[in-house]
Amino acid sequence: MPRYPRPPHDFVCLYEHTCPYLEGLSTTWVLGEYDRADNVYQEHLRIIDNFSEALDASEKRVRVLERENAELRAKYQALHRKQFKANRNKKGDPEIVNNPAAAAPPGKKRGAPVGHPGWSRPEPTRIDRIVSVPAPAICPHCGSEDVTPGQTQREHLQEDIVIKPQPVVTKYVHEEAFCHRCNRAVVGAGADEIPNAPIGPLAKSTAGYLRYEIGISYRKVQRILDDLFGLSCVPASLVGFDRRAAKRGEPLYEDVREKIRASEVVHADETSWRNDGVGHYVWFAGNEELAFFHIDRHRSAQAARTVFGEDFAGTLVRDRYAAYNGIGLEWQACLAHIITNTKEISREHALLPIQEQDPAVIVFCDQLMISVRAPARRVGN
Repeated sequence: MPRYPRPPHDFVCLYEHTCPYLEGLSTTWVLGEYDRADNVYQEHLRIIDNFSEALDASEKRVRVLERENAELRAKYQALHRKQFKANRNKKGDPEIVNNPAAAAPPGKKRGAPVGHPGWSRPEPTRIDRIVSVPAPAICPHCGSEDVTPGQTQREHLQEDIVIKPQPVVTKYVHEEAFCHRCNRAVVGAGADEIPNAPIGPLAKSTAGYLRYEIGISYRKVQRILDDLFGLSCVPASLVGFDRRAAKRGEPLYEDVREKIRASEVVHADETSWRNDGVGHYVWFAGNEELAFFHIDRHRSAQAARTVFGEDFAGTLVRDRYAAYNGIGLEWQACLAHIITNTKEISREHALLPIQEQDPAVIVFCDQLMISVRAPARRVGN
């Protein structure tokens, strides 16, 4: 017997208002509740979908805001660092960097603040070798030969490093002489001895090599000397090494500058340089045989004259910076700048409409590039 999906049109359920299968509930009411629950369920689904879309949009917005926040923080940090790189100090005087005595208030003693524990190098507990230094025959202070040997001795302890993980302590026993011109006792210098210096020349040379050739900081140089060689010092001592070396190198500096001023052809350039956190400029002058560097606070014509003098007679190879205009009578433009200008002319000419382009310009630029690059290649070879 076939089953109909729908009851006949005149069918009436006997249990329409109270159905035993529904625990006495009305079938009409149950069906209404079912339809209403389905509508509520569908509404909940729509609400969930709307919340999901809003959540996705909010997450995208959060990512955008986080990226913008990171960019703003980076810009703020860059601006903050830039403010502290200005060419000024606490007193607002950029020239104090060249005159440290002006930075200290009058009457203030040098050294650590009151109550700050002092620092001194511990005296070595062993002596690896003893070097006897004879009394000087000539006074090391005035050059007088009127000296007589004395009866006293002066001891000097000096630590230095060798290629092993332990410093060698050398005790120099000086025989004194009395200088009648200076009216005081004098001593000479022994082999590899730096008078009155507790650290020897090899350690100082190693520190300078690590600082300037390798390019590491003073604090890391101090750690290397302490960790690898057992030689203790403070970063301030390394700064003192450099200052004394620079003082000793002034005659060499002046000699190279005089040779530069007497050269027939000199190349010149300058660039920015930071010294103790203050902006400077490093000036270069040199050729195939010499290289001279000068660090100056200014990038002016006066700084250029400090390097080349008032009457430079050679040919100066330089760019078109106006500070060089008063240096010498003959000058040659830098080939690299000529090549760059030629390329710029070629690019700007190529942007013109075809009917406005001049073939002569193209030929001129090509020939100029060939003629300029040829001597450059010969110099490089």
